[in-house]
Amino acid sequence: MTDEIRLSKRLAELGLCSRREADEFIAKGWVKVNGVVVNVLGSKVGPSAKITLDKQARASQQRLATILLNKPIGYVSGQAEDGYQPAVTLIQSASHWSNDASGKKFSPAMLKGLAPAGRLDIDSTGLLVLTQDGRIARQLIGEDSAVEKEYLVRVSFGKVAANVSEVFPEDQLARLRHGLSLDGKPLKPAQVDWQNPEQLRFVLREGKKRQIRRMCELVGLKVTALKRVRMGQVRLGDLPIGKWRFLAENETF
Repeated sequence: MTDEIRLSKRLAELGLCSRREADEFIAKGWVKVNGVVVNVLGSKVGPSAKITLDKQARASQQRLATILLNKPIGYVSGQAEDGYQPAVTLIQSASHWSNDASGKKFSPAMLKGLAPAGRLDIDSTGLLVLTQDGRIARQLIGEDSAVEKEYLVRVSFGKVAANVSEVFPEDQLARLRHGLSLDGKPLKPAQVDWQNPEQLRFVLREGKKRQIRRMCELVGLKVTALKRVRMGQVRLGDLPIGKWRFLAENETF
């Protein structure tokens, strides 16, 4: 049938696991299609097929770590560059937040395959999610992701660094909300409002490189500080800068 696709791709589409996990689960015989175990890599299924995971696959996923870090300035999100350390180097026992209520303990095994789900600029602070779980990575940064990301952004306007909201044109604020383009493509509508006279609150549903700083430049604003405080339903909260905690079992993005 022409509408059949690879089982591993279908598993990822359904949010049951990542593509990498799918191949592993199939090979181990942990995947059933219409009640029958399928353990041949490359197998294809139709869109109406009922696909289930064995409890061993579920148990394997529960062991995957997802970590929330309050990233300081001076650390890059991903691979080391220009002498700067990646944020993952902060994930160690000594920097585990003492108020983490998850009850989980740090293990060096958690660092294997731990990767950032989204970028946060070197000169920005706030919530950075690092995960071993491909399902969460897809949810946060997949092509079809609609998860909100909230930022607090301190700005200046020309020589004005205080009471910026009083002098910044309302029509330019409207452009920040909708009407700007980056890299030749229009941006999705955003929520942008004044949090206080010097600070804007941005809520985005996309994440282009240095997006907020570039958006601000297009309307004459200069970003002097940027902090991410929320991703989906998960907030930075009281997590101190440079510290990290586990995503709790009752938390979802």
